[in-house]
Amino acid sequence: MEKLVIIPTYNEKDNVRKIIEAVFQLQQGFHVLIVDDGSPDGTGQIVKEMQHQYPDQLFIEERSGKLGLGTAYIHGFKWALARDYQYIFEMDADFSHNPNDLPRLYNACKVGGADLSVGSRYVKGGKTENWPWDRAVLSYGASIYVRTVTWMPVKDATAGFVCYTNKVLKAINLDAIQFVGYAFQIEMKFTAWKLGFKIQEVPITFVDRKEGYSKMNKGIIKEGILGVLKIQLQSLSGKYPGKTKK
Repeated sequence: MEKLVIIPTYNEKDNVRKIIEAVFQLQQGFHVLIVDDGSPDGTGQIVKEMQHQYPDQLFIEERSGKLGLGTAYIHGFKWALARDYQYIFEMDADFSHNPNDLPRLYNACKVGGADLSVGSRYVKGGKTENWPWDRAVLSYGASIYVRTVTWMPVKDATAGFVCYTNKVLKAINLDAIQFVGYAFQIEMKFTAWKLGFKIQEVPITFVDRKEGYSKMNKGIIKEGILGVLKIQLQSLSGKYPGKTKK
């Protein structure tokens, strides 16, 4: 088993069937793990029905209650490592990340020598579509803020479309990752960078969701602003908890 795409869901009944089918239609050996936080709209039931169509390729882990994006990915990472997947992907369920870009992220690691690859809106060739101006300003401003505070050479540190190699996730102390929302994506990349892993950004077009609703809120944004300061201060003081020995 080589490639696993982890897709967290909460009330994604309008998208989940289509996103799963889009990944499998690539016919490039990707498996899919849905981590569903007890969606009351029946998202989990749709996935379980689809497992008959995709045996040994489609998996679901159901959790009780909305526990946060970060903890969903940590759950998925541990599940993947226990089954020895070599390339583990993060992807949203709402088609803001194009499944057709999965092979490009994979090749950046498999062929291009990256330890993790990031689907980036802010490198040459990357862009966003259908975003309201305030969301675009917030996102781009966040990317500048993260680079300014952390010195991390990643232009789209908040990106949620990522391919991790097995060795990166094994090296990170997943139980010590502190954030569950907006700052989770930043902290994972920051930790990998601090451990000396090579990060490569791959240009993508990020499209605002067409179905369902965004999970963004003020608490997530606040976590991002304060979280970046916290992890950098911890790092400078030698007390950053996310690292383990390579």
